[in-house]
Amino acid sequence: MNMAQYKSVFDIIGPVMIGPSSSHTAGAARIGKVVRQIFGEQPEKVDLYLYESFAKTYRGHGTDIALVGGLLDMEPDDERLSDSLKIAHESGMDVAFVPKQEKADHPNSVKIVVKAGNRSMTCTGISVGGGAIQISEINGFKINLDMSTPTYLTVHQDKPGIIAKVTNVLSEHNINISTMTVTRESKGEKAIMIIEVDERVQGLTELLKEIEYIDEVSFFG
Repeated sequence: MNMAQYKSVFDIIGPVMIGPSSSHTAGAARIGKVVRQIFGEQPEKVDLYLYESFAKTYRGHGTDIALVGGLLDMEPDDERLSDSLKIAHESGMDVAFVPKQEKADHPNSVKIVVKAGNRSMTCTGISVGGGAIQISEINGFKINLDMSTPTYLTVHQDKPGIIAKVTNVLSEHNINISTMTVTRESKGEKAIMIIEVDERVQGLTELLKEIEYIDEVSFFG
């Protein structure tokens, strides 16, 4: 084994998790959790469209309970994960699994459609191995959210000036933006900003939350 290719012992033994496969459990749980964070609330209805390897083995490998556990805001090593389907039902979250026949860009792929009231959101997640994930699409917009670089994600009301206020806060703290993606459901509705930066600043998440019309701020990386 060439030890030089690994950054840490966790690259060899994998993440702490419940279940037999890091791609099918830890990665799936993280996809669900990130989608929950982006959506900003627990969904009332969830449709999970599973592709390729996920579609073939989602029950046997625990992908189903992991995805739902993540959507319930659980971590991959949460002891409640094995009961996530029951907990979802008891909390009023309606879940449907839809295995798909067609090929996907990656063998461990899932498209998640979440709904709450009049709100809905579609995300495509990929479990790339070892518990690492990528969000490749939000509401039809192609993105590359892989949490490999410091990333701030906001869920906010689509109001004039919100983007400028966020970038002003970042500028005041000498934070350099490497990439920024903005998408919205429709004019005046919920919107999302994905901001990749060079470094994290302590307390910035709280400052961004203080901006009017910003509902949720998450940090990855």
